[in-house]
Amino acid sequence: MKHTNIKKLALAAMFIAIGLLLPFLTGQIKQIGNMLLPMHIPVLLCGLICGKYYGAAVGAVLPLMRSMLFGMPVMFPSAAAMAFELSAYGFIIGLLYSLFKKQDIRSLYLSIIGAMIGGRIIWGIVMTIITGSFTFKAFIASAFLNAFPGIILQLLLIPTIMLALDRTHLVPFRNREDAA
Repeated sequence: MKHTNIKKLALAAMFIAIGLLLPFLTGQIKQIGNMLLPMHIPVLLCGLICGKYYGAAVGAVLPLMRSMLFGMPVMFPSAAAMAFELSAYGFIIGLLYSLFKKQDIRSLYLSIIGAMIGGRIIWGIVMTIITGSFTFKAFIASAFLNAFPGIILQLLLIPTIMLALDRTHLVPFRNREDAA
């Protein structure tokens, strides 16, 4: 049991490191970085691979740590709201994926989409509380229209990575009956 926790902790640390570095690939041009959502990818993967609690923790820490270390995203309101959003992503994707009897590509996509919707709703609520003037129009524009390239990237990249991990037997898909 302790071996599993140490492995998950090490993986969570790796996902934080990836989340700190990945935005450097897209962040040189702020608009591209905002559209591709590079910090979301390691959080979603962490929730899938390590579980909901590790996913939530990585999601909460990552934007705050990146803001403190590199000044981006700006701590207030961006990093503060992103901490709630990414924490929700990590928790929701881990929770949904674990609830499926059969973990396969279908359950993977349903978990990703559920996490994306839930995380964006949390982000909208937090932005409304923090700014006091966050409109529904601004929410739709920021959460969906501007983020559309990142949403597509996540829907393509996350399943591709998980399929590769399944094929190499590093993180295999499973049936709940097989695991019992």
